[in-house]
Amino acid sequence: MMHLNLFLMGCGHHKGAWRHPKSAVERLGDIDYYEEMAQIAERGKLDAVFFADGQAAVNVADGTPFFLEPLTAMAAMSRATEKIGFISTVSSTFYTPFHAARMVASLDHISKGRMGWNVVTSMFDMEARNHNYEAMPVHAERYRRADEFVDAVLKLWDSWDADALTLDRFGHYADPAKVKAINHHGEFFLVDGPLNVPRPPQGHPVLFQAGASDQGRELAARRAEAIYAVAYDLTAAQEYYRDIKRRVKAAGRDVDVPIMPGLVTYVAATEEEAKAKQRELDEMLPVAASLRQLGLFIERDCSDWDLDSPMPALPPLAEFTGPKGRYATILRIIETEQPTVRELLGRLAAGGGHCTMVGTPTQIADQMELWFNNEGADGFNLMPPSLPYSLNDFVEQVVPELQRRGLFRQDYETDTLRGHLGLAKP
Repeated sequence: MMHLNLFLMGCGHHKGAWRHPKSAVERLGDIDYYEEMAQIAERGKLDAVFFADGQAAVNVADGTPFFLEPLTAMAAMSRATEKIGFISTVSSTFYTPFHAARMVASLDHISKGRMGWNVVTSMFDMEARNHNYEAMPVHAERYRRADEFVDAVLKLWDSWDADALTLDRFGHYADPAKVKAINHHGEFFLVDGPLNVPRPPQGHPVLFQAGASDQGRELAARRAEAIYAVAYDLTAAQEYYRDIKRRVKAAGRDVDVPIMPGLVTYVAATEEEAKAKQRELDEMLPVAASLRQLGLFIERDCSDWDLDSPMPALPPLAEFTGPKGRYATILRIIETEQPTVRELLGRLAAGGGHCTMVGTPTQIADQMELWFNNEGADGFNLMPPSLPYSLNDFVEQVVPELQRRGLFRQDYETDTLRGHLGLAKP
């Protein structure tokens, strides 16, 4: 079966979505809004809701996807739902293992086994300067830290045996022999343990990763239980998919690690109507803000670029020192489509270069099935361009078509995120 996650982002992933007269921009601080999005996703039988997180406000005039801190919001959202999982970014550069292990384990208890965590190394110097760094540590150091971070967190979750709690009113609350220090003394972290939260219901909340660089792919292959990916087209998706599956086997892991590229969809009864929905949002795109975003992705000032000229030549991927996944996608779009600056901005407006499908429910299901059956994806991380409208369109129109084809569940068969993803409990 195909796996489907909802990637929640503000009023939607399109950078002009918050400007729409019917947007939910006034509700971004209202927990009811996020609970409603999770309930719609649960109605569609999706695996999980995912929040990416950031550690800087960026340019607030452009609109921001961040309002409520994700882990805090998920505590409430889990109480408003019954089956759907929850996944949040956790930065291995800015958190400590004990802090992260305690919060995510607590959420796994609150949600009764529906929590996952997406390990990232974070990206930008503006984030670093909010956490006592002058700049981001170098790439190799960030990934060594991330690997050790994961190791320490898993040890902390394992510091309580599953049957450690005895709750004997005339004896022990917990068996001391089944709660152990971890005594982790590594390059970056010193953690004695044990954790002060008993073992999570899932054993380990599900570990996601989304690395695109060589070191990111190696970390994902050795550690991740599920992977988010950036893929502009099926060819790019297949390259990443096959490489990761090969690396997982080379790491000695005999497990199935689902890979879920991001997917932006515009759905309507006719292809013309779907394209009209896309145009409506594109026309609301703030150009200056879009140029700032492009500059962030490619680490160049492009504020004075001529919108109707071809994209200037960019350095090859091997010479780029910033986040490589999005940059590689931009290079691929330029190579394939040879766009003007204006055309590239429109292409990046929703999803920043992730796959975009525009059409009828049948057309979109056809494309998703093509990817699923041809080593492009084990499922998708849905990135609705407008919320709640694009999400409702997908749940009400595409999900039934996938179910009709036997590609997606009719109903939940398990109660945990691990169960939804078909992963064994450690």
